[in-house]
Amino acid sequence: MEILVNYLIAPSVQIALIIGLAEALKRAGVSRRFIPIIDVALGVLFGVLSYGVILHQNYLVGAFVGVAVGLSACGLFSGIKNLSAGADKQDGGEDKPDDVDGE
Repeated sequence: MEILVNYLIAPSVQIALIIGLAEALKRAGVSRRFIPIIDVALGVLFGVLSYGVILHQNYLVGAFVGVAVGLSACGLFSGIKNLSAGADKQDGGEDKPDDVDGE
């Protein structure tokens, strides 16, 4: 059970936290091009804190898991965004900006 919590549940929660923090930063005005870098940095921070400080394991393992968590958070968010955009196109939605008047 300990392995399940350490290597599956804890990283899953970290991914959700990073996605939420990245979205908050975007709404606060941070440029979207920096979000992947921020995701990885937050992942490393959370990994080192959770594995090194809380679970008293190797900090290097925490850093590697953190990189994976940060990249997963970034990819998961963009994947969901792309899937929802694809669903809109299949439903008949048009790929036009919102400020363009249709005739």
